[in-house]
Amino acid sequence: MFTAECTRGDESSPERLVLRLENPEPAIYPPQSGEVLTEIEIQHRVMTAIDSHSSVPMAPIVGYEADHSVAGRPFFVMRFVEGQVPIEDPPYTAQGFFADAAPAQRHALVRNGIAAMAAIHALDWRAAGLEWLIPDDVTPGTPAQLDLWESFGAEELRDRRHPLLEQAWAWLRAELPADRSVGMCWGDPRPGNVIFEDFTPVCVTDFEASYIGAPEMDLGWWLMFDRTSHPGDLRLEGDPDRDEQRRIYFGLAGREPVDTTAHEVFAAARYCVIVVRVMNRWEERGDLPADHTIWLENPASTALAALLGELG
Repeated sequence: MFTAECTRGDESSPERLVLRLENPEPAIYPPQSGEVLTEIEIQHRVMTAIDSHSSVPMAPIVGYEADHSVAGRPFFVMRFVEGQVPIEDPPYTAQGFFADAAPAQRHALVRNGIAAMAAIHALDWRAAGLEWLIPDDVTPGTPAQLDLWESFGAEELRDRRHPLLEQAWAWLRAELPADRSVGMCWGDPRPGNVIFEDFTPVCVTDFEASYIGAPEMDLGWWLMFDRTSHPGDLRLEGDPDRDEQRRIYFGLAGREPVDTTAHEVFAAARYCVIVVRVMNRWEERGDLPADHTIWLENPASTALAALLGELG
């Protein structure tokens, strides 16, 4: 997706707006819906449902336009939300407002981000009209997600071998726990997808990967990205480690604590598939040579290798 800022109104009362346009290239994520939808429409529909049925802070939607003749592709407009976003390159843990913050502020940011994720999981997705996220004849949950992502990964690998993914899929088939429940999942929960003001979320973003599944899958993604943001697991004072973040989440969500190792492995495997998909797009538009190995050697593979290594 492409994002652009614009203003409307007069000089005395300008209003900042954000325009999000559909990317003309193929979608990054496998389809979670039985409907044929663009990622921009998925994001618009999910944001609208969350905004209408929860207290999770969202950017107010001004309007959605599906007619390609207006801007050449579908788009929606939302109001600009002022705040700070934890950067990812370089990691927010090394540079930026999080690194410069006091220990209590760092802890508050992580806790408040996890609280926003737990609030999304608490959404009554049926009342919010999100059944369209489930394809016909599919039982929502972790088994369906595993089938979807393994199949999607095989398609994107195009007969290439990815030994780490092969190992992960085999292990996950045997070890992924049964779902305790399913609900609305954010799909890409991480500090970099939250706009903060005074270390409190004022806007949660990026819902094109949303699905109906086990909340622990979202938590596994959050924890996996926490791993990639802390090389060597070095942490600044006040930045809670993954065990503490698990305790925070389960306490806020009112769910009995469980081991999230399998969900973190699944998250890293999905991350690997996404990188393969993105590298394929770059190669197709001529930005990478056909013999590149970035699809195999990248931070996602490093995270998956570390997790599998810990399993022995």
